[in-house]
Amino acid sequence: MPRDLVLRGVSGEVLIGDGHKTFIIAEIGQNHQGDLLLAKKLVLAAKEAGADCVKFQRTCFPARFTQVAFERPYDNDNSFGRTYGEHRRQLEFSDAEFSILKKYSTSIDMMFTASAMDCRSLEKMAAMNVPFIKLGSGDANNFPLIEKAAKLNIPLVVSTGMQTMETVDKIYNIIRAHHTNFVLMHCVSAYPTPLADANLNLIGVYKERYPSVHIGYSGHELGSIVHLAVAAGAKVIERHITLDKTFKGSDHACSLDCQEFKEMVDEVRRIEVIMGSYKKTILPSELPCRNKLGKSLVAAREMTAGVILTENDILVKISYPIGIPGERIQDLVGLQLTKDYEQDGVLDFKFLQDPSKNLTTEEVL
Repeated sequence: MPRDLVLRGVSGEVLIGDGHKTFIIAEIGQNHQGDLLLAKKLVLAAKEAGADCVKFQRTCFPARFTQVAFERPYDNDNSFGRTYGEHRRQLEFSDAEFSILKKYSTSIDMMFTASAMDCRSLEKMAAMNVPFIKLGSGDANNFPLIEKAAKLNIPLVVSTGMQTMETVDKIYNIIRAHHTNFVLMHCVSAYPTPLADANLNLIGVYKERYPSVHIGYSGHELGSIVHLAVAAGAKVIERHITLDKTFKGSDHACSLDCQEFKEMVDEVRRIEVIMGSYKKTILPSELPCRNKLGKSLVAAREMTAGVILTENDILVKISYPIGIPGERIQDLVGLQLTKDYEQDGVLDFKFLQDPSKNLTTEEVL
C-alpha cells in the first residue's frame, strides 16, 4: 500500500491516500476564454461546488510548438483566431495574470496549480511554489519533460490518455527513480468519452501494477458519472468545469456546469461514506438485528453437572438471553458443566470448566 501523498494546502497539509477524502480537481483549463474575470468566477464556482483545487493550463509557445504548427490555419467554430497561434495566444494568460489567479485562489482557501505543457512552463510553475504540477496526457510520452519534472522533487499528477501500458510503465519508472510523490491518472482522451471506453477497471489494474503510488481518474464523459471511479479505487478525481456549456471552445460541451460539478462532489462524498472501512467487525448498527436473530450455543438435551461436552451436546439456536456466539462451538467441546442444564438452556462460560485444570473457562480465557 502506498504511503500518503502530502500536499501543501492553503490552510495546512492535505493528504491523499487510504482513509482520506478523495482529492477533487476542478479543471478550468482554457474554459476562461482568456478573460481574467471569467477565470476568477470559475475559481469561485469550483470552491462553492466543493472542489479541493483549481487547475489551469500553461504553455510557452516556442517551447511547445513548431513555427509551422503555430501558423497553420485554424478555421472552426471554436477558434479564437485565424491561425492556431492566434487562437492559443487569446487563451493563454501572462505571468502576471497567473500570479493574480494564484493570489485570488489562495484568498478563498483554494489550491491553485496548472498543467505544465513544456519545460519552460514547468520551470515557471515550480517557481510559483504550487502544491503539485500536472502533466497532461498530451505530454505522457514526453519523457524529457517527465524526467525534468521528476528531478524537481515536487508532487506530480500525471495523466495517461492516448498511451499504451508500456508507455505508462516507462512514466512510472522514470518518476519512481527520483521519488514516489506522484499520482498516475487513468484517462481517456476523447471529448466526450463514450461510456464504453471509460474502462474504469483499469484503475484496479493500475493499483496492482504500480503499488508505490496512488491512482486517480481524469474523466471526460458527459454527465457526472465520473464519481463511480472512486468506488473503483481512485484517490484523485479531475473534471472540467464551465459556467456555460454553450460557450465557444472545444472543452465546454464535455465539461460539467457548476450544478453538475457540485452533484459530482456530493456523489463522491456519499461513495466515500458507503465504501467505509477495510476492517470487518460487528457494527453498532447491526446490534439490534444481532440481538434479535443472532445464534447462541444451547444444551442439546438435559444434562447434569459433571458432563463433559461433545459436539452432540451443543446446538446453535436463536435464544434469549443471548449467550455464547454460535461460531465458538468448538471452544466448548471438551469442557465440563458445573451445573445442571435443561434442554435448550443457554450455555454460559461461568458454568463451564476445563476438567484438567479445575478452573472455570472464564478464568482461563
